[in-house]
Amino acid sequence: MLQIPRWQKAVVLVILLLGLAYSVPNVLPKFDTDGLPGWVPHKTINLGLDLRGGSYLLMEVDLKKAFADKFKDLEGTLRVRLRERKILYQGLGFDSGSTFFELVNPDQEDQARALLRETAFGHDVDVEDGTKFMLTLSDQERRLQSSNIVNQSIEVIRLRLDEFGTKEPSIQRQGDERILVQLPGVGDTGEVKSLIGKTAVMAFRFVRDGANPNAPAPPGTSVLEGEPDELGQTFRYVVENLKIVKGERLTDAQSTFQDGQPVVSFVFDTRGAKEFGDATRDGVGRLFAIVLDDKVISAPRIREPILGGTGIISGNFTIQSARELAILLRAGSLPAPISYLEERTVGASLGADSVEAGKIASAIGFVAVIIFMALAYGRFGLYANCALVANLVIIVAVLSGLQATLTLPGIAGIVLTIGMAVDANVLIFERIREEVNINKRGPVTAIDAGYRQAMVTILDANLTTLIASILLFQFGTGPIKGFAVTLSIGIITSMFTAIMLTRLLIVVWLRRRRPQTLPI
Repeated sequence: MLQIPRWQKAVVLVILLLGLAYSVPNVLPKFDTDGLPGWVPHKTINLGLDLRGGSYLLMEVDLKKAFADKFKDLEGTLRVRLRERKILYQGLGFDSGSTFFELVNPDQEDQARALLRETAFGHDVDVEDGTKFMLTLSDQERRLQSSNIVNQSIEVIRLRLDEFGTKEPSIQRQGDERILVQLPGVGDTGEVKSLIGKTAVMAFRFVRDGANPNAPAPPGTSVLEGEPDELGQTFRYVVENLKIVKGERLTDAQSTFQDGQPVVSFVFDTRGAKEFGDATRDGVGRLFAIVLDDKVISAPRIREPILGGTGIISGNFTIQSARELAILLRAGSLPAPISYLEERTVGASLGADSVEAGKIASAIGFVAVIIFMALAYGRFGLYANCALVANLVIIVAVLSGLQATLTLPGIAGIVLTIGMAVDANVLIFERIREEVNINKRGPVTAIDAGYRQAMVTILDANLTTLIASILLFQFGTGPIKGFAVTLSIGIITSMFTAIMLTRLLIVVWLRRRRPQTLPI
């Protein structure tokens, strides 16, 4: 245990230098860190909502509406496919839980079943009297799609906040249908809520020629309102339910100008460009509605096929509204509407009080541990105190490098780590003291035996605590995760400083001074 290879000494030195480099930016003024070269560590610890102040939003995803939209899309697809296969049907429709239709000719049941196997993957098909078909999602498929909808909503919200410029948001799933968003440093959530809350489901659909928008909608169509014009008049359109091209095929969208007016340019992926080109080729002369959240924002007439995979969305846009629409389209559409269940704002003064209280608690704990170790173990206690300082520096460095968010429970984890960081040294030093006083061993053999015999106990104790903290992080939420992060990092770094750094300091002293007795 007292033979330390050169590579181990080099590892200790490199880790200490890296820890110092990554932790220093936290104590420098911001203008100093901004001026550092790109290769120099300049990241600082992110303060959480409870320390920095900000906003708290609890949202719920409307899964019922999401599934209703999916059955509506399936209804539009089946209407086209049944006609293509010349399968006679009636009563084709949908509700929030199923899509249904009835065959006119019972002899076409096998054809209908074959079509549904190709079109309605993941659906249970119930047939009554050989003619009445009802399609519902299987339980397994519904659970899978529910999870995918919520996860997709989280990613879309994250992309929208990043595009909008909101920094360091915390976005977490809660339960089956809820999403928790915390925005440190954001006091006014009005604009953020407006951006998050827009579903932004865009699709391109044909306008039904000759249909009366003031009469009941014909089968397979919907009556949608358009954007008000400059005089405030609103037009209504009869649009086909079948989506020729979906907004998910967009790869880019930018706000720009055309003829001096704000517009939004868009680009499709390869498949979307083909679908868009085919649709505009077949629909020359027809009105092509651009529908966003069930509202027609533009309905230009197709003069010629658009084959390049790009286009322009024009309307009564302002510069701000064009920019927001471009952000929404780039980030993608929410798969379902969301509603706000809870909204809170944490003032910066409360965060400052929390930070100050955390500093005081950390300082008191740090000083108390240093005094105790120095009084209890003399020179060895001073070495343990050096390791404790290094441990705190490395913790700050790791939090900065990982860009972890420090919360008030996280500070509690650091305070707990201060006390736990010297546990290993206490076990080792007590074992060394026992070897000297009871077994009457010399300095070298006592130190060697102390480290060897205490090592198993140290590893077991820290490993069990680390497992508990990992479980807290895995299954906990919010404050519990913050506590688990700092505790886990503190356990790992304290094992390094207690076993590697303290041992190195003691061995260097032992070889230089060659004492006859130990100051412990």
